[in-house]
Amino acid sequence: MKKKVHFFQSVNFKIALSFILLLLIAIQIIGGYFIRELESTTINDYKQNVDSQTTQLASTIGTKLVEKNQDRTEIDASLKKTLNDFAGSETIEARIVDDKGIVRATSDLNRQGIVGKKNDYRDLNDFSAKKYAAMDQDKRVYINVMPIQSPTGDTVIGVLYVKSNIEGKYQEITGTARIFFTASLIAGAISIIVTLLIARSITQPIGEMREQALRIAKGDYTGKVQVYGKDELGQLAETFNQLSERIEEAQETMEAERNRLDSVLAHMTDGVIATDRRGKVITINEMALSLLNVKDEDVIGSSLLELLDIETDYTLRKLLEEPEEILIDLSTSPEDQMIIRVDFAMIRRESGFITGLVCVLHDVTEQEKNERERREFVSNVSHELRTPLTSMRSYIEALSEGAWENPEIAPNFLNVTLEETDRMIRMINDLLNLSRMDSGNNELQLEYVNFNELINFVLDRFDMMVESTDKNYSIQREFTKRDLWVELDTDKIIQVLDNILNNAIKYSPDGGAITCRLLETHNNVVFSVTDQGLGIPKKDLNKVFDRFYRVDKARARAQGGTGLGLAISREVIKAHNGAIWVESQEGQGSTFYISLPYEPYEEDWWE
Repeated sequence: MKKKVHFFQSVNFKIALSFILLLLIAIQIIGGYFIRELESTTINDYKQNVDSQTTQLASTIGTKLVEKNQDRTEIDASLKKTLNDFAGSETIEARIVDDKGIVRATSDLNRQGIVGKKNDYRDLNDFSAKKYAAMDQDKRVYINVMPIQSPTGDTVIGVLYVKSNIEGKYQEITGTARIFFTASLIAGAISIIVTLLIARSITQPIGEMREQALRIAKGDYTGKVQVYGKDELGQLAETFNQLSERIEEAQETMEAERNRLDSVLAHMTDGVIATDRRGKVITINEMALSLLNVKDEDVIGSSLLELLDIETDYTLRKLLEEPEEILIDLSTSPEDQMIIRVDFAMIRRESGFITGLVCVLHDVTEQEKNERERREFVSNVSHELRTPLTSMRSYIEALSEGAWENPEIAPNFLNVTLEETDRMIRMINDLLNLSRMDSGNNELQLEYVNFNELINFVLDRFDMMVESTDKNYSIQREFTKRDLWVELDTDKIIQVLDNILNNAIKYSPDGGAITCRLLETHNNVVFSVTDQGLGIPKKDLNKVFDRFYRVDKARARAQGGTGLGLAISREVIKAHNGAIWVESQEGQGSTFYISLPYEPYEEDWWE
């Protein structure tokens, strides 16, 4: 918000006030000195002029006082005329007193009655020279008492008294001072106007620069400061405009980099979190919010350690001094697993000062799952191969130690060895099939097949196997009456059906019934196999299609299973764009479902 500057707080006022004060001080100093010198010069010149005239008058009067050819009356008349000729506008009174103290003449018309009488001025009694200023009726006067010498100069024959009006000179000086003061006021007023104009010429470009700076602070770089001249302010304005252009360019570059960074962060498959040096979150991208299941407004400003829930095991200093990657398990249940790998890196300035941390979040749930499955797979393969190999080694060692000579034991040992060999061969073949399926090299040989007849063919084979096994079971069929033609790979689907039916027979009780159903939905055919066995525990339902997984390991191994049948079945059905799943309740049997894509056709289409 722009704050208004009052006039008395502005630079205009301060410049004008400073200039006026300096001007007044200069005028006062110059005026005081000038008036004092004027007064001194004027008064001194006036006194010297009066003194000179008085001395000359005293000399003239001395000659007239001693004339012998004239009587006293003529002499006094001559003296009076001389005084009248001497007295000017500034002379108040000129008086002549002889050596006997008798007033012989005076220029004051109002005091002609004292002529011929005794002098009444005390200053004239001792006939000594005197010069002094005095006050007469509130007016300053200058009194000059000059002894009158005889023409020979050896005798004082009288005294001349002259009183001059010096007040006029002082009034002239006062008038001159008044004129000087008036001129100073006029000069001060003109100076104020000129100063304000000059100050405005200085402050206006500065004000425009301030306005432009405010616009720049708001992000508006379109304005330019007007250049009024080639002086320092003009150069400053040009520099300010160049600075504005540089800032605009830098801002555009930073904005482009920020947009690029935001775009990169927004489209990254990894989460990114940046903090300040106190460990407070300042930036977080959408992927990090998704991985941590938090909201932006709840995270900004919070502690990174609390956000990642690692404050009990790590400190901010440890992360700054020894940044390392850590794994964070955010799983809420076995079905909803989430494992995140966090990599830390320090944010440093060129000086080496640490300003914060950047941590990158990688979702490694699938990698950890694959790694775990790989370890389990290696362990299971090792275990499954080691068991028959150990058994074969034992029998072969027994045979090599002489059991081959026993006609009752040797054939049995050889049969066991052959069975274990066949079992390993089946396992290796199954692993090779799975490997080809995983790599996508196992192409399907698709053809349209009557799915009803294909299933009946497989079931008929299992019906014939009842007599050759030691377990009694019955297979019940509940099929749709309509022929269902499905595009599939016959050999691989038969392999899937064999796996599911073999499992149903293995885990069904003696004398139990196996129910097979075939039905048609809108876009799929669904085949299901239901047994009356022990069922599958709920915790194992999602794992029965995993490789080498067995609910009852001892029984499955005793019956020669490899633990790969259902895993192969799942990959085959997935390659057909179908689905396979199981429903089961422990103690009540299980039902396996196979769903394959199906498009109904019209009879005449085949014809």
